[in-house]
Amino acid sequence: MDFVNLSLLAVFIPTFFVVSITPGMCMTLALSMGMSIGLKNTLYMMYGELVGVGLVATSSVIGVATIMLKYPTIFLILKYGGGAYLFYLGIQMWLSRGKMAINLDECKYSISKKNLMMQGFITAIANPKGWAFFIALLPPFIDQNLPMGSQLTVLIFMILLLEFSCLIIYATGGKTLRKLLQNSSNVRLINKIAGSMMMGIGVWLAFG
Repeated sequence: MDFVNLSLLAVFIPTFFVVSITPGMCMTLALSMGMSIGLKNTLYMMYGELVGVGLVATSSVIGVATIMLKYPTIFLILKYGGGAYLFYLGIQMWLSRGKMAINLDECKYSISKKNLMMQGFITAIANPKGWAFFIALLPPFIDQNLPMGSQLTVLIFMILLLEFSCLIIYATGGKTLRKLLQNSSNVRLINKIAGSMMMGIGVWLAFG
């Protein structure tokens, strides 16, 4: 397979899964909707959210790809910067001290299909951290010796597939997942595990 680097892809998949499965705005929304209005209706929010994630990822990737093709030296800067950013995210997870514990009582949304899709879409595109994350994350996983278009297609497909999988997990998690994420001590443990993985991957990407 010469259109994508399998070694990099093998690291990208668990890296993005860890990022996606960590409690955040979209996952909280999926969890609360899944328990309140059911998985079937929650799918409409997921469709909107995936369109938003795809838009953000594609826009970020096109910008990064353009820079890489014109200025190869900047690729190295982005590579080291991406590794450093992942390491920074890992530290932030360690220091969160349960601040990501979910309060489902604060989650509000409309029941109409159109509004559910719009809410998912807006949640995905209105988060500046999402844009920064994709710009920083993707360069280390791109092989300059392989066709750019095929690599970006595979990466974006995997991003959407993993994001959708995590949304499904949260939406079908039910009371067990709700209790787990409402307890700050459990969130601290999740953050420490995810943070350790992120720091390790960041070092590997920057210097590997």
